[in-house]
Amino acid sequence: MQTRGKRYRKDFENHSKSALPLDEAVKRLKAFSKAKFDQTIDLVCCLGIDARQADQMVRGSVSLPKGIGKAKRVIAFCQEGDVEAAKAAGATEAGGDELVEKVQKGWMDFDVAVAHPSMMGKVGRLGRVLGPQGKMPSPKSGTVTPDITQAVKDYSAGKLEFRNDKGGNVHAVVGKLSFSEDDIKDNITAFVSHIRRMKPTAAKGQYLKKVFISGTMTPSVEVETASAGGME
Repeated sequence: MQTRGKRYRKDFENHSKSALPLDEAVKRLKAFSKAKFDQTIDLVCCLGIDARQADQMVRGSVSLPKGIGKAKRVIAFCQEGDVEAAKAAGATEAGGDELVEKVQKGWMDFDVAVAHPSMMGKVGRLGRVLGPQGKMPSPKSGTVTPDITQAVKDYSAGKLEFRNDKGGNVHAVVGKLSFSEDDIKDNITAFVSHIRRMKPTAAKGQYLKKVFISGTMTPSVEVETASAGGME
């Protein structure tokens, strides 16, 4: 805590450490000291899964009703005939062999990569490059799809990819502090509801254990799970 700034320490000391209903949690988050930029709101769901087991992995993608306040740079691995449509939909780069080679040589100036299923034989070579950064196209995350144009539109607009970490936690961006309280609550409810619906059959006991929200430079606020995305 000593490495934190005075503003952070003051906010931490003055806010409730117990879980709050969603309405109160969002109000508390927005009441923290303001920074000189529009802070991103991060959400963490702590799940009762065994992250070591493949059949308990929680991974997917979702579009939030109010967006996340940030456009993403998307590239598309596709056939020549789809290149122009992908670029018109918002792709910063689109193509086949040349784009694969460009990425293989180290170009990583993008946030999301989508791919047509027919391209995965070539894109598969990029696993060692894209995998560690979480940018490898995957059917489970919705980034391998025959509808390249729609995928580019969705991800350019801020569609989220997520997967649990080694501790069984799922992290996601759910907006900006400048969003209205209602918009923040709508996004949180939509995301948590989506996570609830993805409960692995193999997961036993309590699934959604805790939910936290925080700004880029604020302490985290715990949200009562019953108020975030409905009852379990």
